Amino acid sequence: MGKRGKTDNFILHDQAVIRERSALAADILEYCRLCPRKCGVNRLSGQVGFCGIGSRVRVFSYGPHFGEEKALVAGQGSGAIFFSGCNLQCVFCQNHEISMASRHRREKEQELGYRELAAIMLDLQQQGCANINLVTPTHVVPQILAALAEAVGMGLNIPIVYNSSGYDCVESLRLLDGIIDIYLPDCKFFSREKAARFLQAKDYPQVMRKAVAEMHRQVGDLVCDAQGRAVRGLLVRHLVMPGMVGETEKTMRFLAEKISCETFVNVMDQYHPCHRAREFSEINRMIAPYEYSQAVQAAREAGLHRFEQRDISRLLAIFGR
Repeated sequence: MGKRGKTDNFILHDQAVIRERSALAADILEYCRLCPRKCGVNRLSGQVGFCGIGSRVRVFSYGPHFGEEKALVAGQGSGAIFFSGCNLQCVFCQNHEISMASRHRREKEQELGYRELAAIMLDLQQQGCANINLVTPTHVVPQILAALAEAVGMGLNIPIVYNSSGYDCVESLRLLDGIIDIYLPDCKFFSREKAARFLQAKDYPQVMRKAVAEMHRQVGDLVCDAQGRAVRGLLVRHLVMPGMVGETEKTMRFLAEKISCETFVNVMDQYHPCHRAREFSEINRMIAPYEYSQAVQAAREAGLHRFEQRDISRLLAIFGR
């Protein structure tokens, strides 16, 4: 897969390798099979498929982000770049303004070439961000690779974070081997029924499991430096859903048994009904404190011990007990 060097577990990005992968990835856009949707449209000619994005990226916003995991924020902020469009359509999407921006253009949204995207990466590094956090990158991997080749040649040298829904093709992920430092996937649902109902992707569970396994193969368990900053590895997010602790239990067992019992998991409690969630009675409420406690216990019982959890006092206050 080309040369790869490491210093304290941090990848030394090889510009020649990135350029080679960028060219391979660009070919995929001519008959797009970049993600599991495999729409087959010619994005190089401006056609769009499910994600709604053509040959150029659309960036909704970017800047230092302090709401990510502690290891990513590291007191400096994570350099988040929010890409418009998405290859999922979660009915409860908390960022639907961004994921749907490709269909409904927003005034602040920017359509960029790879040099302009590279300039954003370098600007975030100049601002002192701990990493470059590519948010919802699955459908724009070729454009990201082209930008990274440019930015690395101009001095980009902080960790690269691939922050995805988990609905990623293994073939596309292999183009990123030796380039991405930290993988940050969601593990949303484990059952086809719920994935079909809430994500419009019944194959999500099987795709996600293969994708997470490939991510872990590339970067291993999460490694932090002496200051607690993430430098390399896998960090998984799981959003606890109302009435679905069973999904959490299966997900945690998968991570512990099939990936690694050292997997770092963020057990997330911030679900609230938004976007189209009110159309689905079973998810038209916040999670209860006991559900979150059960989710954390499920992680422990599965054998996981590296996880970020929330203080349930916020949920207790909301539920009035």
